[in-house]
Amino acid sequence: MRLFVGNLPYGAAEGDLQSFFEQAGVSVDSVNVMRDRFSGEARGFGFVEIHDDAAGNRAIEMCNGRELMGRALVINEARPMAAREGGSRGGGREFGGGGNRRGGGGGRNRY
Repeated sequence: MRLFVGNLPYGAAEGDLQSFFEQAGVSVDSVNVMRDRFSGEARGFGFVEIHDDAAGNRAIEMCNGRELMGRALVINEARPMAAREGGSRGGGREFGGGGNRRGGGGGRNRY
């Protein structure tokens, strides 16, 4: 079972979260604190994998609302990520850009 862990302190690392669950008597298979890809700073949430559903449900009951580093964690079963609409990363034109030396105004370059 995969659990979502929200409201994580920004200073929390994987080891802190694993210790949190172990102190509650829950054995976890893996811990992943989500980080900003550029700065490497924690984003305030993460995911925990637990070997079976019964242990996962017990972890939710025992740990949801408990504090880690002064913040009450929100723990529930992770849902699949919703599909994003659109295929573009926004903003740009499909071809060309801002023109070329011969005065094109965007779109496909003809020269």
